[in-house]
Order: sequence, then structure tokens, then C-alpha cells
Amino acid sequence: MSRRADSDETRATARPGREDGDRPDPPDQPGRGGRPDRDDRDDRRRTADADARPDQPGADAAAKPVRTEEAHITAARTGRALTTSALHAAATGADTFPAVLREALGRRGLSLERVSERLKARGITISQATLSSWQRGRSQPERARSLRAVDVLEEILDLPAGTLRSLLGPRRPRGRTTPPGAEGAALQILGEDSVVEKALGARFRHFNQETSSLMVHDIVRIGESGTMSGFSTTNVLRAGRAGADRALFVLSFDDEAAEPVDIRVTCGRLAEATYLKGLKSLVLEIHFGRKLAKLDTTVVSYAVEVSPSLTPATHYERWSRTNLHEYLQQVYFHPGALPVDCHRYVREKVGAPPRAQRRIPLGAAHDVHVLTSRCKPGVHGVAWEYGP
Repeated sequence: MSRRADSDETRATARPGREDGDRPDPPDQPGRGGRPDRDDRDDRRRTADADARPDQPGADAAAKPVRTEEAHITAARTGRALTTSALHAAATGADTFPAVLREALGRRGLSLERVSERLKARGITISQATLSSWQRGRSQPERARSLRAVDVLEEILDLPAGTLRSLLGPRRPRGRTTPPGAEGAALQILGEDSVVEKALGARFRHFNQETSSLMVHDIVRIGESGTMSGFSTTNVLRAGRAGADRALFVLSFDDEAAEPVDIRVTCGRLAEATYLKGLKSLVLEIHFGRKLAKLDTTVVSYAVEVSPSLTPATHYERWSRTNLHEYLQQVYFHPGALPVDCHRYVREKVGAPPRAQRRIPLGAAHDVHVLTSRCKPGVHGVAWEYGP
């Protein structure tokens, strides 16, 4: 079974997510189609929960601290695989307070719960949520108690005195802050520490900041074995500001065996295709070929061929952080693997129970479809069942 989530839209059998980047165009881009880069087999299980088992930079022996754009150009141009931890370290910077803290936690194999307990035993109360914010760069230690905690952390993590302290930036303005609009909207649907956030790293903060989706058309194809053989997406985007020239998508798969084997971009230009095996996710960056004026629109279309999964697919869903003017979902089944029941559903957010379930009939072309006008933010899916 596989599912998919698209950034400004949905998630389902192959789950994509999208973001707009602020980086300059990478040189020597690979063109309109290509095969995704892959993590080394040895790195496939190194992805860890950001709170309990942080990623460990350096999982790829050849990876060095590089800038985000350099990391992704390397993946797109040379075919060298980026591990999830290397991608995250490249996106956040290997010499920042959050990155060094994450690396030290991973090296010591300590969960945030355990670290919080050790700090408390030393007379310093720091919650797991605060530690999580520190290692993800959402906040930094500034108050006297927090700075004392940093000194003790260096001891707990076997770091030389002053290692973490020296990486702290200037004090931030006091008062409660909220994530940028696009990031905050995505968090409401995806939740904290989602696959999309981990795959994008620091780029998640600018998630879909320059464009929004107006219309989306997903086509999913199910093979004779009941597994997903491929899918295609057409996305009509509108620029919220002048200068938008690219879109970023994260497509995730439920089954580890279901991997992308071929990618074709028919509208737009493929600039990056990186498969993160540890996250079972594919990152695509597609350029429009021009800079959009404010409120201008463009069309992005891509298709992904998928290797057979171990188990039959049973659903496809797409998440959306904004209102879509229209969303069309189509699933084509092989004549030899027709379902006995199909229904549509909606979730308020990823992981929430499905609601508004309704049966949908199988068409003459062995397909089902759902057309939703004024599609609200949330998760929109189609599920099916096979007979005994």
C-alpha cells in the first residue's frame, strides 16, 4: 500500500508535498525527465524521529557540510545519493547550534526525555518540547536558566566546554511568535515532525510561500497485482508575488518496496529528483521556465513510474493547506484486479479519522473519480477494497 501527499494539495498512494525555494537556478540542470537519486542501502534505516532519535549527520561518508543549494545541485547533477541526515544537515548548516545539538544527541543515543531527566537531576527543568524547539531551530536558549542548561548539556553530551554556547546567535525579540503563514498552515494539516518537514529540512519554513494551487488533477494507475504502477499530476499554480519561478514537491510512499523508477515532467523543467529511502519520499523541484508576475498562473505536470510494492494499494490521498478551486482525483484499475467497493473520504488533518465517506461507482473504463469544487484544506482521499 502506498499513499501520496502534494504540498499545496493532498496526499495519497504516492504522497507529494511542495514548496517554493528562494535559491538561484542550479546550473547544468538535467532537463525534463530522469531517474531519482537514491540513498545508499546502508543508510536506508538511519532516519530517526526528530525528538527521540535525531538524524546523525555524516551517515554518508562522502557528505561534507555544504550549502542547501550545493547539496541539491549535487544530487541532481552527479547522481550521488543524499542520505536523509546529510540532506537535513546541508539544509540547516553543519555548524549551527541546532545541527550540533542534533548530532551530539544522535551520537550519544539519548532521547529528549532522557536528556530532560538528566537536566532535572542537576536541578534544571527544561521540557522535552523546549529541547525539541532548540534542536529544530525554532527557538534558542536565552534566559539564565536555559544558558545554564546549555552548559550542563555540553557535559551530558561529552562536548568540549563552550561548544554549544559559542554557536548561540543574538537574542531574539521577546514575545510569542508564530510560524510564517505557509508553514503554519502546513503544520495544521501535517502536524509536527511530518515526513514532508523532515524531507525539506530548512526549506519547510518557506513552504509554498510564493505560489498556491488553483486546480489539481491526479491520475493513479493500479496494476494487475493490485499495486500502484504509477501516477501523474497536473497542477495549476498562481503566483502570490512577483518573481516566483519554481515549485517543490515531496511524494511519499507507504511501502518500502514501492520506489520511483522513472520521472517525466511534461510542463516545467525538472531541476531536482532526490529519493530519500529512509523517509520513503521523493523530492522534486520543478522550474517554470520564467518568472511569474503577481497573480500570474502556470501549469506543472509530471508523471512517476513506480516499482511494484509488496502489498496491494488500498487508498490514495492528497493533502491541501489552502482552498482549491477544483480537485479531480481519478484511479484506474487493471481489468484483472477490480475492487469490490470504492469510497471517497475527507480528513481534517493527517492521521485524523476519515469523515464524509461516500461510495463511488466503478466506471466503464474500470476507473473511479472524485471531483471536488471549492475544495477545503485537509486530506482528500479515495479508498478501495478487494474481494476475498
